[in-house]
Amino acid sequence: MTAPPAEVLDLFAVPDAAEPLPGGAGSSYRAGDLVLSPGRQAQVAEWLNPVLARLSVRLDEAPRRRRRDLRVALPVPARDGSWVVDGWGATRYEDGATTCRDLDVTLAAARVLHARLASAVPVRPAGLDHRTDRWARAERLVFGPAADLAAAAAGTPVAGVVRRAEALLDACDLGADQLVHADLAGNVLLDGYGAPVVIDVSPAWRPPLWAEAVAVLDSVLRLDAPRDELVRWSTGARRQAMLRAVVWRALVDQAEAVYDDVLDVVAST
Repeated sequence: MTAPPAEVLDLFAVPDAAEPLPGGAGSSYRAGDLVLSPGRQAQVAEWLNPVLARLSVRLDEAPRRRRRDLRVALPVPARDGSWVVDGWGATRYEDGATTCRDLDVTLAAARVLHARLASAVPVRPAGLDHRTDRWARAERLVFGPAADLAAAAAGTPVAGVVRRAEALLDACDLGADQLVHADLAGNVLLDGYGAPVVIDVSPAWRPPLWAEAVAVLDSVLRLDAPRDELVRWSTGARRQAMLRAVVWRALVDQAEAVYDDVLDVVAST
């Protein structure tokens, strides 16, 4: 892990001492009252962070707020007003928060979050086109022409699992596209009162059902959620959402065997 350099700490006005945080990709650091995370794209943060900041404040200051209602980690700009400094972004540190490992809580948080985002961002942000990371590229392939997906997977370690999943895909309606968090599992914390706190929003303009399928898949594979949860996603629209989640993760991870095992469950009915 590489700690944030001195100029990043200076611009975010935090102490020189930065300590690594557990969880996630293991690349985030706490410095003072901020969490600093690398790999942020300035062109994405410029439109996304104001949305998240407004939502965070509205949720925290809602007149009838209860202690265990949803919260969103507050993005914090640097002293010069920029959201990203040398690839590093900052959010408010949530003291005492722990990773949520309860899938039901994660999905409930997802539904509230996505309902709020649908109201806050009714039109697809043009800034989404600036995402060039491998997650965004894989997402576009999963929802794009089948020929493009097959060509991208050909000759890769996941060609087999992509072909297998693609044969099961159909034109089932997954619901309307909107702004969603495409990486919820592990990015929902529980604060000291037990309120879910959403962090590290990975933006995509896709159906919420697909984002939920990704959360279920990741929770089973990475957070020890019961494998039986996959059975609930083996029919109808849920099955189609899960197939796309499997292909997406396989393309990103370039790992076949684990996703072949998931397909055994999802394709069993």
